[in-house]
Amino acid sequence: MTTWDLTGTERLVLLCNGDTCTSRGGDAVTVALRRVLQAEGLDPRVHTARTRCLGRCDDGCTVVVQPDNVWYRTVTPETAAQIVTEHLAANRPVAPLVSFLPAEKGGLMQVGGITDGKPKPGRAR
Repeated sequence: MTTWDLTGTERLVLLCNGDTCTSRGGDAVTVALRRVLQAEGLDPRVHTARTRCLGRCDDGCTVVVQPDNVWYRTVTPETAAQIVTEHLAANRPVAPLVSFLPAEKGGLMQVGGITDGKPKPGRAR
C-alpha cells in the first residue's frame, strides 16, 4: 500500500468498483481515467480513489468528482477521458453524462440517470 502526500490536491475523483460497476468495465474506466490524468499533467492536482458501491448501480459505471459534487453515469473508458479533458482540465462538466449536480439550496438534484432510485430512509420525496 502507498501513502500519498496529497498536498496541493484540488479534486478527488471517486471511481465505483462495486460489483455492478466492475462488471460494466469499472477497472477499464479506472485505468483510462488515470492514464489521461497523467497524460494531461493533472495527476499532482487530482487524486483518484476506487470505492466499493456508490449506490447508483443502475447508472454504473459511476464516477464522482469532488469537491464539485458532480455525479457521472454510464462512464466508459472513452467518456472517462472526456471527464478528464473537459471537467477536470477545463472546469466544464460533461453534461450528457451527469446524473446529479449540486442544487442551489444545498444537496443534490438529479439531472439525468437511469432511474430516480429508492428514497433513502428518513427522507421523503
